Amino acid sequence: MKQRTAADIPGYDYGASRVAVSPVSMEELAHLKATADFTEEDERYLKMAGEVLSDQAEALVNVWRERIGAQEYLATVFHGPDGKPDERYKAAVKSRFVQWVVDLCTRPFDQAWLNYQEEIALRHVPEKKNQTDQAETPPVVPLRYLVGFVAPIVITTKDFLGKRGHSGAQIEKMHRAWTKAVLLTITLWTRPYTKEGLW
Repeated sequence: MKQRTAADIPGYDYGASRVAVSPVSMEELAHLKATADFTEEDERYLKMAGEVLSDQAEALVNVWRERIGAQEYLATVFHGPDGKPDERYKAAVKSRFVQWVVDLCTRPFDQAWLNYQEEIALRHVPEKKNQTDQAETPPVVPLRYLVGFVAPIVITTKDFLGKRGHSGAQIEKMHRAWTKAVLLTITLWTRPYTKEGLW
């Protein structure tokens, strides 16, 4: 499965030295994985999910983006000062969102992965939102929507996992692994929203 590179995706800095270093330790990540019951079996089925989703990732993200676009209060995070969608910003974010689907299934949950989750998290809050793309959209994605949107991300993916002829049991295990991985990611993304010592 070919990984796209930073050269292919505007603002995609996975593994770059300019990426934020996560204050979350690998031990804390291990505890979080254990809390979510993310097992070695889940790792295997998440990789299988990656094989299924990699060439469907853009279609999957399109489904999510349609949901965002249909709800004005969500869509405004992509609006410029004139109140209109910033199409350049939207396109750049979409490209990285597509890659996130692939990365979540195929990248090892190592220090580089942990650092990039911190980088993505910071790009949702005033510390780094808009910097990557030199945009002028609202300075924060509200935490309530970041967390709430987990539901469609988890639910809609199951249909896509069923499009490659796997058995019902395999689809269930891939979906379970995907669900846990998404929850791990979103949990890491909530860190910059919390007060010191509360996360």
